[in-house]
Amino acid sequence: MSGHSKWATIKHRKGAADKARGKLFAKLIRQVEVAARAGGGDLDSNATLRTMYQKARDNSVPLDTIERAIKRGTGELDGVSYEQVTYEGYAPGGVAMFVDVLTDNRNRTGSEIRSLFTRAGGSLAEPGAVAWQFERKGVVVVPVVASEADAAEPDEDELMLVALEAGAEDIEREGDSWRVITEPADTMTVRDAIEAAGIAVKAADMTYAPQNLIELTDASSAKQVMAVLDALDDHDDVQGVYANFDISESLLETIAD
Repeated sequence: MSGHSKWATIKHRKGAADKARGKLFAKLIRQVEVAARAGGGDLDSNATLRTMYQKARDNSVPLDTIERAIKRGTGELDGVSYEQVTYEGYAPGGVAMFVDVLTDNRNRTGSEIRSLFTRAGGSLAEPGAVAWQFERKGVVVVPVVASEADAAEPDEDELMLVALEAGAEDIEREGDSWRVITEPADTMTVRDAIEAAGIAVKAADMTYAPQNLIELTDASSAKQVMAVLDALDDHDDVQGVYANFDISESLLETIAD
């Protein structure tokens, strides 16, 4: 899997995610609201909303906060209207970046994203320049070591069998987790099947998976790429940053210190 997901894991392990908890909550709530506006407030008939709802719950967003976001999305409560926009660009070394944004002011956000790319050493590209290198997928994250007393240790063969029978496309090991790859609409069905088999699930989400990877082996160039990634990820309107680089966890640990 690409280096941006490894980077997110390491930042979380080092406590950076806890410091940005309020910002994370705001982004998750916005995702729930937009999903409800696009497909309605019924979790059973709106697969995207169900995924965003569970993602918010996995990150301890209060239930009443999530329910209010759904009502804002369906128009039962007043709220800001957000627009989904994507931006494409490059980090140093030709690393492609695809940025997923929810904004209430396209012009403001576009100007800010361009500035972030430039200041961090990257460049904003024209629409379509890098989008073809990414594919929309669902991902279910399963810890290698079960954290719940009543959950089974996930055996790779068993996990593969359960996941594939439920409609998953593949599983891959990344650090201390298995990542189960699915079509977006199948994400929660696969999650449910894995949990029904007694295997603990850490998270489920939507992602943009890169089709080809650029390997980073030099600490200096890796830091430049991470500078662009972090600058974009820290923006309030940015919901996700996806990049087509790979990097060893040892090098990531080195530059993260």
